[in-house]
Amino acid sequence: MRHLPLPRGATPLSLPVLGLGTWRFGESRATRAAEIASVRVALELGYRLIDTAEMYGEGGAEEVVGAALDEAVRAGDVRRDEVIVVSKVYPHNASLAGTRAACDRSRRRLGLDHIDVYLLHWRGEHPLADTVEAMQGLAAAGHIRRWGVSNFDVDDMQELAAISEDCATNQVWYSLGERDPEFSLLPWQNARGMPLMAYSPIDQGRAAQDAVLGEIARSRGLTAVQVALAAILAQPGVLAIPKATGATHLRENLAAVDVALSDSELKAIERQFPRPVRKAPLAMN
Repeated sequence: MRHLPLPRGATPLSLPVLGLGTWRFGESRATRAAEIASVRVALELGYRLIDTAEMYGEGGAEEVVGAALDEAVRAGDVRRDEVIVVSKVYPHNASLAGTRAACDRSRRRLGLDHIDVYLLHWRGEHPLADTVEAMQGLAAAGHIRRWGVSNFDVDDMQELAAISEDCATNQVWYSLGERDPEFSLLPWQNARGMPLMAYSPIDQGRAAQDAVLGEIARSRGLTAVQVALAAILAQPGVLAIPKATGATHLRENLAAVDVALSDSELKAIERQFPRPVRKAPLAMN
């Protein structure tokens, strides 16, 4: 598995280029056992980056991740220090005191003494300077290792950089169907050695139905989703966190990391999904 180093920080930290997203996990007690089992399978297969948020299931997804990780550590499948856990604070909780309190709640739900990467989920009512101060305090206290943001466009990142240059990553919707980050955001981050974390990298499953991706996949013995993931991961400075449930999809996504698309395949993909030629607002979900 390739890794991307995070910029700055007191201690080095790098992220695998493929992780597991948990959006919509934790919303129902009826699916809790299956979701815990899915995260367990991911860890057994070699996933070492798990993304969650206090928003997902109002903390339920964090409980799922925490339970699965605890089981995996107890079983000897992984060590805690091998797994990067990412979580996010709601914007309405992101005041100076509120960020600290939200982090404490997330750590309790996860059953962890620290969160590896803690993100502001999107911009809200609280001043960025207050959120940054809270993040820096959490890092100094050892409650988080690194901090970053999500759903920030390039103008937001520039404003943030004027406050602090310690932001480690930015998580946005980036996929073949949503390539807007390539116009200005991704180049801005690459110039600063700051990885872009792509959520919804397979367009919430729509990539599986695309004819061009399907044609390339059939000629290679792959799936259309694997081709879509390989195309996103071919971009410098990008890592992806697709949601997947079930061993088959988890294995397929993991295998996409090792898929090298040819120049002709990449050109066919670009004809089907053109690069942006002008700035447009980032998509969000």
